[in-house]
Amino acid sequence: MARLKELYKAEIAPALMKKFAYKSVMQIPKLDKIVINVGVGDAKDNSKALDAVLRDLATISGQKAVPTYAKKSVANFKIRQGMKIGAKVTLRGERMYEFMDRLFNFALPKVRDFKGINPNAFDGRGNYALGLKEQLIFPEIDYDKVEKIRGMDICFVTTALTDDEARELLTLFGAPFSK
Repeated sequence: MARLKELYKAEIAPALMKKFAYKSVMQIPKLDKIVINVGVGDAKDNSKALDAVLRDLATISGQKAVPTYAKKSVANFKIRQGMKIGAKVTLRGERMYEFMDRLFNFALPKVRDFKGINPNAFDGRGNYALGLKEQLIFPEIDYDKVEKIRGMDICFVTTALTDDEARELLTLFGAPFSK
């Protein structure tokens, strides 16, 4: 799926350069990485839950996922520091563009009553966060092998300095923002 990378070089970068009147091509924002994170609250009781999440993330992203660990002990949640409580995968390069293409063109349109993603979920520094309620929207996931429906957080990290630049970048990549 080098299509998006070629699209960036041929159309997106020149459009951003013109719209924001950059003086140098190094100022043009680009997509740095995509981080997919899944929190597994019941991993403290059931270690197989974390294995299933790691397998699902690897299937969705095409890359091995790594477990995440608790930074602090929280007595109310019965979590001790260092316990495995989730999984994440960081995508860069070709896999990043391929995942973004599949997310925007195949997975998100499968969401029931989908009207677009929230255009206001930027962090103030040009990064966009998106939450999904279930992993079943990805065509790679086999419905029969899913033990529990889990949500995930997808964070698009860009080199943009402002939210407007990042919003324009993702829009040109085909992000289906709601109006």
